[in-house]
Amino acid sequence: MDCKKHYHRALTIAGSDPSGGAGLQADLKTFAACGCYGASAVVAVVDENTVGVTGVHPIPVDFVTGQIKSVLDDIGADAIKIGMLHSSELILAVRDTLQRYDIRNIVLDPVMVATSGDRLLLEEAIDTLKQELIPMARVITPNIPEAEILLGREISRQEELPELAAELSARYRTSVLLKAGHLHDDKLVDVFHNAETGRSTLLASPRMNTVNTHGTGCTLSSAVAAHLARGYELDDAVIAGKEYIRKAIEAGAEYEIGHGHGPVHHFHAFWE
Repeated sequence: MDCKKHYHRALTIAGSDPSGGAGLQADLKTFAACGCYGASAVVAVVDENTVGVTGVHPIPVDFVTGQIKSVLDDIGADAIKIGMLHSSELILAVRDTLQRYDIRNIVLDPVMVATSGDRLLLEEAIDTLKQELIPMARVITPNIPEAEILLGREISRQEELPELAAELSARYRTSVLLKAGHLHDDKLVDVFHNAETGRSTLLASPRMNTVNTHGTGCTLSSAVAAHLARGYELDDAVIAGKEYIRKAIEAGAEYEIGHGHGPVHHFHAFWE
């Protein structure tokens, strides 16, 4: 009789951040903090720190897909988080590879611009991301600059977000967590539009006065993926992910690390 326990499994497909605050390092920390066994497929080695991005060294595409297959053929995954994919070739290869596996819980963070403002996605890859990969995801988590690229127009008012989240959902056939952090209101109200129910949820939180926001997008999307891997319903996974990042930013604001945008505190529930 098999009495062994089984992990909740989450795979991140993302770039590497040597400073540890973003990318797959942030994803793995988040998976662990949220109760999952984390695995990773490295798509690029990024030369960056809290100040900015100096360079991006892509991993060969066939080596990326090899990593994905090695993990899924052996360990499997209850959820997958996809982060920075820098080229059309890579996006298509990831799409083709994931289509071989029956994994519903795919959370896509459409990373195009770093917190520092550095562009991370090649221009020609944007259309490929829109057309080929986003519709595969169960939920996407764009910030305001990314949503502007996906919609093709500027976003300036908090009041627009519910309508725009629903528009993004209809256009790309996926659920959308539209993050309000780049707006300037005192109160942030993210909007989650659930494509499976047609309902929107407003997720309000106070704006925190901190520069430690490096990797917030990676962390939030990974927290949503982790809760989906644990069996949460979609709305509940998004709410839990939002609460996790709120507490991680709040705890991380008390620390000073690096000379730019420091990280959040991924293990705020375990140590101070």
